[in-house]
Formats: sequence, C-alpha cells, structure tokens
Amino acid sequence: MRKRLGDALLGMLATVLGVAAGHLVAALTDPASSPVLAVGSTVIDLTPTPLKEWAVAHFGTNDKPILVGSVLAGVLVLAGLAGVLARRRLVVGAGLFVLLVTLAGAAALSRPTAGFDAVLPAVAAGVVGVAALWWLTRSRGLDEPDHQGAQPAASRRTILVSAGLMAAAAVAMGVAGRQIARARGVIKDLVLPQAADPAPPFPEGIEGKVAGVSPFRTPTKDFYRVDTRLTLPVIDVDSWTLTIDGDVQDEVSLSFDDLLAMPLIERDITLTCVSNDIGGPYVSATRFTGVRLTDLLERAGVGSKADQILSTDVDGMTISTPLDLATDGRDAMIAIAMDGEALPREHGYPARMVVPGLYGYVSACKWITRMTLTTYAEKTAYWTDRGWATDAPIKLMSRIDTPKPLSTIQTGKTFIGGVAWHQHQGLTGVQVRIDGEEWRDATLGADAGSDYWRQWYVEWDAKPGQHMLAVRAVAKDGETQTAARATPFPDGATGVQSIVVTVA
Repeated sequence: MRKRLGDALLGMLATVLGVAAGHLVAALTDPASSPVLAVGSTVIDLTPTPLKEWAVAHFGTNDKPILVGSVLAGVLVLAGLAGVLARRRLVVGAGLFVLLVTLAGAAALSRPTAGFDAVLPAVAAGVVGVAALWWLTRSRGLDEPDHQGAQPAASRRTILVSAGLMAAAAVAMGVAGRQIARARGVIKDLVLPQAADPAPPFPEGIEGKVAGVSPFRTPTKDFYRVDTRLTLPVIDVDSWTLTIDGDVQDEVSLSFDDLLAMPLIERDITLTCVSNDIGGPYVSATRFTGVRLTDLLERAGVGSKADQILSTDVDGMTISTPLDLATDGRDAMIAIAMDGEALPREHGYPARMVVPGLYGYVSACKWITRMTLTTYAEKTAYWTDRGWATDAPIKLMSRIDTPKPLSTIQTGKTFIGGVAWHQHQGLTGVQVRIDGEEWRDATLGADAGSDYWRQWYVEWDAKPGQHMLAVRAVAKDGETQTAARATPFPDGATGVQSIVVTVA
C-alpha cells in the first residue's frame, strides 16, 4: 500500500508540473486556454441550467473557485492512478496522462474564437508531464533489490532530489504565469473626454444615517460580477474594434478612439443579474459613461427585418438584446467607464453594453467586439439556447439590508432599511410589515432617476422576542411587488422578502 501511495504521489507531482507548464504557456498566449481553466469552462457550458442556478444560489461568487478546485481534484485523482499504472507499465500511465491533456486541448479548441495556438498549453502540459512521469518512475525503479527490503539510498536520494526540483519548478512556473498574466492585464491610462450629456450632481445617500444599508453608489470593487468566465480576457485597446454588421445598410468598425470622439453620456444606472433571488446580492448601482446605442446604430443604419442585437464578446460569448427595447428612448449605451474611471477588466474593459431595465443576460455584454443586427428566428444567443427567456425586463423588487436575517439586535429604537429597484419604470414607495401587521410606508432616500435604485428606511421601536420583517416596493404605475414566488429561471425571481430577527 505504501508503495502504491508513493507511486500515486509521483504521478500527481508530474501532473502538477505539467499543469504549471501549461499555465505558463497560456499566460504568454491566451490565459483562457490554460488546461484546467479550459476544462472548467467546458464544464460550465455543459452544466444544466438548474444545476448552475443551484451553484450560484449556494456558493455565490465562490462558485468558480469551487469549480476549478473540483476540476483540479479530479485531475489529481486520475494523475495518481497514472502514477500507479506507470509503475507497472510506463506506456499505460503515460497514455492516461496524454488522454487528460488531449481532453484539455479539445476543451480549449472548442471555444468559438479559438485558433490552433489554443492547444499549445495542453501540448506543453503533456510533454512536460509525461517527461516528468518517465523520470520519476525510472528513478523509483533504479537499483531496486529483487528481495524485500529497504529501497537503496541512492534511489531514494534521486527521487527526493527530483521531486524537490520538480516541485520548485512547478511553483516557479505558476508564479511566473500569474505575474505575466497580471502584467498583460494592466489597463492603459484613460483620460475621459468631457461628457456631452453629463449626469446631474450625485445626491447624498442615507448610509450615513442608517448603518448597514447598501451605499447609494456601489464602490467599483464591490460591484457584483456574474458571468461564465474563469479568467479575464487580455485585450489590447489599441487594436480593439467594435463592429456593427448584419441587417444594416453599412457595416461599421470603430476603434476605441472612435468611441471617445463621439458624444458621450453619463447616466446613473442600477444593474441586476437574473440569477438574483429574493433578497440576493447580485444588484449594484453606479454612474456609467459611454456612447448612446442609438448613435452607434444610426451610423450603420438598421434594416427593416432585425428584431434583436446579437452582441459578441472577444471570446465568442453571445448576448441577445431585444432591438425595440434597446432603442425605445432609454439610456442604452456602449459604456467605456464606470464611476469616472475606465471599466475594470472584470466589468468589461474596454467596452460593454448597458441597457437600463433589462437583466444582464439579455443586455450586459462585457468585452464586446461585435453587434449583429439580426432576428431571433435566424440566430440565438448563449443563454436563450439554454432555455432562458428572450425578453427579460427587470422585476419590481426590494431588499432588507439591515438588520440581517437571523441576527440578534438590541432592544430599543433602531432602523429597518434597504434598497428597492424597478429600472426604467421607477418607484413611488416602499412598505414594511412587522409581525404580520398592516403595511407601513418607509421613508425613501434620494431619487437619482427611474433607472437607479432607491434607499429606504423605517424607524422601529424593537421589543424583546422574535420578529418577522417583510418589505415590498410600489412602482410609479401603481403596481405592488407581488408576493407570488418564482425562481430566477427563466426570466427573473419574484416574491416578497421576509426575514426573522431576534431582539434581546
């Protein structure tokens, strides 16, 4: 048993070295083609929608690290088996390893925009990993006695030295790959031109008065991020272009400088992910700067047949947006900045689409490179191929930020507070119910426009015991947030948030 365990550990070490080599090569070519990440991305694409939603609901933003860790764990188990098999017959163990890297290469090649160089990281992983497996297996068998007994000191020393050097090399390549990817991902300094249509001064929020309420403007570092990417794309803004094609009079291709030369608008907008469940965290608000979508479409001249904008990102991810909603007068834009700074890489640098009032999966194409005017009958996008609705206006929703669910608070005067949103429609009120009593009106915070959330609060004289708190929003058209519960799939969750707190 100890001998097999040793063989398995050597197989794992050889695999780690190979994966590190592949990661280093990917950092120099395309980070998304790193073997583990390529396999992980394929797993995401093949995962059924209910399982994806379960992962988002239970793991939140940790779903991707957990996925990568699971892929690594599976690879290491198979690597251990390869080590055991190689002990008896090297070609069998090496064959299993080659099968693993072949699958990784196929996963990298399956990406819509992948070229032949996408397999280079897998090739590097295979060559280095098989060579390491051969050397470790050979060293372990050197001078092995025919009778039972201790392994010769020379053989043990060779294995230990080889293993140590390989471990050090794996760490060095991993660190080097990380540093190279980080250096390539540095965003070029961006000096924004003055917006031709600036937003009004930003009003003050209530977070200074009501502790625990979400900031009126979400800090960029805290802005939610939900997408399918395991690694961020590296984009050279000097060579980046945005192409508008399909059912248009003239195909247009614009550089980043071309966008900067167009009239810019500033708008305060709240974005929401369709995966946001009742009381969920996937909603954030900030000021975006960009070019009106209608200005861009006018340059190309939209044809009479198109009913959708099919946006494509740098790696071929597609998002479909209803053309009628994107051009109905709302402040849809191709954004180049948020909160006065260039878009961070994780939020779509150098440009992304923003359409107020639509869930992100039908509007918020990040790292955008193409907008194709087409029809839903002709082309479908990534999420609609997986059963999500084509039209997805954001539902009327509210959330309690403070107190937290199942928390214990002190007796006496306190605040119940949170945020509510109904982008592009706007709100007239928020109501709170305590222990099933009559709904009471909350005090609303500042109004930054119908596309922006509203903060709210209620003063409460909390008495000892357990209490149930609920919140609902009221839209400008008189609609009251429904209590009927629906899951995020296929077009957004509905229901009223209720929480239980203890007063002591």
